[in-house]
Amino acid sequence: MIDKRDAHLSLAFLTVSFIALFIGAIAGLLQTFVRSGAIELPFSIGYYQLLTAHGVLLALIFTTFFILGFLYAGISKTMGTLYDVPRRTGWLGFVMMTFGTGLATVFILLNKATVLYTFYAPLQASPWFYIALVHVVVGSWLCAFSMWNQYYIWKSRTKNKLSPLFSYMAAMTMALWFVATLGLAATVLLQFIPWSIGWVDKIDILISRTLFWYFGHPLVYFWLLPAYMCWYVVIPKIIGGKIFSDALARLSFVLFLLFSIPVGFHHQLLEPGISHTWKFFQVVLTFMVIVPSLMTAFSMFAVFETAGRKKGARGLFGWIKVLPWKDVRFFAPMMGMLIFIPAGAGGIINASHQLNQVIHNTLWVTGHFHLTVASTVALTFFGICYWLIPYLTGRTLTPRMNKLGIIQTIMWTAGMAIMSGAMHIVGLFGAPRRTSYTTYADHSQAVDWIPYQVAMAVGGTILFLAIILLMYIAWFLAFKAPKGVVDFPVGEVEENAVSTPVILENWKLWVGICAALILIAYTVPFWHMIEHAPPGSPGYKFW
Repeated sequence: MIDKRDAHLSLAFLTVSFIALFIGAIAGLLQTFVRSGAIELPFSIGYYQLLTAHGVLLALIFTTFFILGFLYAGISKTMGTLYDVPRRTGWLGFVMMTFGTGLATVFILLNKATVLYTFYAPLQASPWFYIALVHVVVGSWLCAFSMWNQYYIWKSRTKNKLSPLFSYMAAMTMALWFVATLGLAATVLLQFIPWSIGWVDKIDILISRTLFWYFGHPLVYFWLLPAYMCWYVVIPKIIGGKIFSDALARLSFVLFLLFSIPVGFHHQLLEPGISHTWKFFQVVLTFMVIVPSLMTAFSMFAVFETAGRKKGARGLFGWIKVLPWKDVRFFAPMMGMLIFIPAGAGGIINASHQLNQVIHNTLWVTGHFHLTVASTVALTFFGICYWLIPYLTGRTLTPRMNKLGIIQTIMWTAGMAIMSGAMHIVGLFGAPRRTSYTTYADHSQAVDWIPYQVAMAVGGTILFLAIILLMYIAWFLAFKAPKGVVDFPVGEVEENAVSTPVILENWKLWVGICAALILIAYTVPFWHMIEHAPPGSPGYKFW
């Protein structure tokens, strides 16, 4: 077990993430009921208020807090006990983030910040909502500095030794997060806060949305990279195999840093004010992200087959049978991996300039989002919980909890298949996203959407029951499971794998290339936006 002080820091982040998950799940369940027309909300609670709470608490808070808790535990495991300064900085970051989360949640629940997860202008929230976001982001930066400091001290003391793969991936993940959140910080500090306080009358909507998507797309990879860390480093150990290639794993993370940030325009393909040339350029860069994704898929299937062959598997697909399907530590992330196949295909459709014309702003996009983040990422995070919580609390994963975890995974997968599948289909029929229940004066096309919206409610109900079960398992593993010792599974690299080139740890090189790509992709379009700036917009509150 890692040092108890590090375990407490990791558990603190995990605790907040689970609280956010539970509140966000309640909001999500109610949303599906309202959207299907089954209920009307009492006490003047608004649909869009719930939508904002659901999006912020799950997409931003649950994921970020969980990731930081996971990374701190893994860094402490692979590089040793946190040094004093990194640990203190980590706690300072936790306090700032928790304060910001609490403040934002209060103002969302008070209906003072019903601006959805994307908080698009000209929707205007209370200034305290944006100030709360600043606390969350700055707190996360402190955590990034904390992890980089630990990494730097470790490298300084071990000289030319290759850094542990998990810690290298953690440092790269936080590098991606830091560079991406610079755009978010810029729009919140320079645009939203002065505008919401009233220091300026109008806001440049195009620039605010561009800065948001500069952050918004790499945010997806901030969610995905910790899942990849589990797949690359943890899963090989759980299945009794070895990591296929340390070099390939590090290279894939380098490519994610390079190609996930300068691509935000593919979220703005239908917006005016950006030339088609620059949109096309960023679409091309978007497709480059497919390369490290396929590298990851190749590596994982190589791990599965190699491990299976060593166990005596025969035939082309005989290795599938010997995988530990009854071990929830493998089963839940594996379901996430399998769902990532259609999720990734949907992402290619979203980013395609022509196909995007069909699905833009429809429920298809919401369905894709739920397949990617709420399925691939969430299932992997759930799988991590089943061994990380007992590891940090000095308890064990009992056979009964393992079985309940399998049931929880099946429920989550089935519920998401129903809900997300209905979203994809009805999205192709033109049903819009970000919209409450309406039949548009009983228009026949809108009426045809209702059965799919009911299916969404059915799927949402199953998902909520799965969350309840998850909460019970997490509580049991934290407080009631038998005392014992479980391992933090860290895989070893295959003996015959090629050695890792030193250049992959040249941070100045990769961060420099990342900065150059960002400047190439954004400098000229930004100049055009400033040179031909629209008149700006006052704030609007429709709730």
